[in-house]
This record gives sequence, structure tokens and C-alpha cells, in this order.
Amino acid sequence: MIYQDSKILLEVRGLCASVNGIDILKDLDFTVRSGEIHAIMGQNGSGKSTFAKVLAGHPAYEVTNGTVLFEGQNLFELKPEERARAGFFLAFQYPIEVPGVGNSQFLRLTYNTVQKQRGKDELDPLEFDDFVREKMKLLEMSPDFLDRSVNAGFSGGEKKRNEILQMALLAPLVAVLDETDSGLDIDALRIVAHGVNQLSTKDNAIVMVTHYQRLLNYIVPDYVHVMEAGRIIKTGAKELALELESRGYDWVSAEYKGAAKAARSVSA
Repeated sequence: MIYQDSKILLEVRGLCASVNGIDILKDLDFTVRSGEIHAIMGQNGSGKSTFAKVLAGHPAYEVTNGTVLFEGQNLFELKPEERARAGFFLAFQYPIEVPGVGNSQFLRLTYNTVQKQRGKDELDPLEFDDFVREKMKLLEMSPDFLDRSVNAGFSGGEKKRNEILQMALLAPLVAVLDETDSGLDIDALRIVAHGVNQLSTKDNAIVMVTHYQRLLNYIVPDYVHVMEAGRIIKTGAKELALELESRGYDWVSAEYKGAAKAARSVSA
């Protein structure tokens, strides 16, 4: 939902980034305001996941040009952990397993770290146990998850629910969900989407990276963006995703290239 009193949370201008010397993002512009839900779609290799990882501060990616402001602050001046404490959250496409690290201890540490950053009270183990169990109800998660190692032996759906549980605990200003729907069956998709919808407010924003319309049946975006070759080449309302589902991406690419060619002709 778009609110009249929304404020800019994330402002990307002219972003260029590479990996192993190969340019991936090319002069990308993107603005996210509070209360908004954005979907980024595109074919494999278009730069969607790279964009998410660059915002999170993945060390394998080099920013070669452009700016990203997070609540007016230069995001690239912050280390990945500082971005997280400031309110930026990335749900991984492939959450890693951390054997030997208890899920409950991990979740409490991350929660208390952010609470301390915000000048709020931390929770002791007993207080946190009550708190996290309430959040787990959003995702229909069994309390048994708390006694297991982080993602170790979890199914794909369980890992994705654990990611959204972290989002519920950390209450980020901007949450980027990198193909959270991949590997989910219909029931798991419905549960995860319900959790995300419950966490969407007028004060935060959600950016979903996805290939498929099916996620957008449950989490309805305000804006749909199509990426190609490291750029956003088209932006529309939720209906754009339905058109992509029925027509594919070739028509968007042709439309963009035609407009670019016409612009060059005029400038010449």
C-alpha cells in the first residue's frame, strides 16, 4: 500500500557493480519508500540477486560507480553487520547451515544486538523464549526449531521460514527477500507469504526478488520492476507481473531496445 506521508528509505542512483572483473549492474536507479512493496523480476543472469547482495555488502562484489542512500546515509560507508544493525535485512536465496550453533541462541544474539543498537532493552533467555514463540506462530513453526542447529537438517521450506522468523524478530526498515519462494511447495509458500504480509507496515518496505507470479498472488506488490543486463528496463503495477507470466520477457526487452534506439536517433 502506498501512503501519502511515506518517506524515502532507500535511494539508488547510477549503481554499477562487478564480480571477478565482469560488469553486472549497469547504471541502476531504484527508489523505495516506507509502506511500499516492490517486486524485481527478470530472466536468469539479469542481475537481480547481484543487486540484493551488493546492497547487503557481499565482499565478492565490487561497487564501481553510483550511490546508495539508506535513510539518507551512504550505505557503502557501512560494513555488512552495520547495515543489518541499521535496519537493512536480506533473506538469502540459499540459507546456509551452521551446525553446532543453536537456533535459539543465534536468534537471541541477533535480536539483542539490534535492540542494543536502537537503545532498547535486551531480553534474557527466558524473556526471549516467550517472545520468539509468539513470533513463530506467524509462520506455523514448531518450538522444536529452537533446539536445533541453525538450518542444519532443515528442509528448504523450513530454512525459508527461519529466514522470515529472523525478519520478524529484527523488524528491519528495508527487507530484501532474494527468491524466498524458490524451493517452496504451495503450503510452505502460503505460510511464508502470510508471515511477510503480517510484517509489512507503513513504516517499513519490502523488496522481493522473484522469477514467478505465484509469490505475487500472496504478497501483492505496489510496483513490479523488470531487470535486464543489470538495469531496470520497465516498471509497472502488479498487472505487469501477470503480463510477464503470460507473455514472457522478450516483449519487454524489445520495447526497451526500441525506445533506446528512438532516443539515440532524436539526440543525433
